[in-house]
Amino acid sequence: MKKGVDYKYKVDASVVLLLIILLVAAAGVLLALNVIRSDPIEEALVGEEVINILFVLEKEGAPLGSYVVMYSPMNNRAAAISVPGDVGLILKTSDRVDRIDSVYDPGNIETFQREIEGLLELKIAYSVVFETEKLSKIIDVIEGVEIFIPNAIEIYGEEPLLFPSGNTRLDGDKGITYITCELPGEDRNEANIRIERFFLGLLESLGESSSLFKNSSMGRHFYPLLKTGMNSLTRRRLFEALAALDVDRISIQSVAGNYREVSGRQLLFPYYDGTVIKDVARQAQRSLSQRTQGTLVERIFTVEILNGTTTTGLAGRTAELIRGFNYDIIATGNADRNDYEQTELIDRTGLENVAAAFAGIIQCKNIRFESRLSDELTDPDPAVRNSEYRADFTLVIGRDFNGRVVTGN
Repeated sequence: MKKGVDYKYKVDASVVLLLIILLVAAAGVLLALNVIRSDPIEEALVGEEVINILFVLEKEGAPLGSYVVMYSPMNNRAAAISVPGDVGLILKTSDRVDRIDSVYDPGNIETFQREIEGLLELKIAYSVVFETEKLSKIIDVIEGVEIFIPNAIEIYGEEPLLFPSGNTRLDGDKGITYITCELPGEDRNEANIRIERFFLGLLESLGESSSLFKNSSMGRHFYPLLKTGMNSLTRRRLFEALAALDVDRISIQSVAGNYREVSGRQLLFPYYDGTVIKDVARQAQRSLSQRTQGTLVERIFTVEILNGTTTTGLAGRTAELIRGFNYDIIATGNADRNDYEQTELIDRTGLENVAAAFAGIIQCKNIRFESRLSDELTDPDPAVRNSEYRADFTLVIGRDFNGRVVTGN
């Protein structure tokens, strides 16, 4: 009788132990699934989601440069949009017209982030802030930031400012000096481009140094230098993901527009009430979501823009619009006549989807295919063939173009 009781007890104990193991395993699976569902990075790694991250270079409590990086782990490609601090808009948080950086709070950038989300009409998953006081140390930890400086900077005075042209690796002190200095004769756009160039170099150097951050002691030195709301696991996964990014292929676009004076200050109002930069962001998201690999997706197509109307300067203004979508404008001018009724897009790529994407920017449905003249030449002289090169696209503007889109299609 006793043996029977012992046997039953052992059976019951085994069942209980098995149930405990199953419950622990199930809890682990549920926890893993919950992490994937709640963490956009993990969700993107197993799906096709683009991760949007706001990077801010902060100087004395204000943004020196703000960049939304749209990153696709699916194909390790990215695009970026630069948001200058003097962008003017009706702020949602205060219902007044002001600079977008007027709502920046170094202790909590959520309001600033929400204004950028509204400007671009996209959801930003994470933010990373580099304070210039700490950025110098970060640069030294990753052994410098390599950038290309197109023109040498030589300013002599009590504190000479010297930067040679060409590829240069900047240490912490020089890097901060490069992005915070004010150069004689440099306008706002040129200064923004200079800082953009540094930001891309910083991203690349962080990627090259990603193996350092896997070292726990190095991570303890590096991560406290950042301001971010991410937990340690997400933060590490983000930088590991960005390490695979090919920075040389990042297209970075800046919010473009016209300067107007408001309350004695010059504000940059985005073209067409911000619809252009929203379209830029949407197109970048669609492009990054494509599975196509290789040179076609990453290629920058060339465009010629001809004004077929009597409106002076229309080709130049349209070039500004198209350039914002990462096309290379190689020529602008007047068409063979100025009485075109319909806008026409001439496609020389032979790629219907590529032509349709370009036409969609201005909602043009009048597309005509044309072979490249250089392809039809029999003259073997390369100089002759190159002289006949035509752009991938020629856009002939007609009277149905209102400066933003084609009407009456």
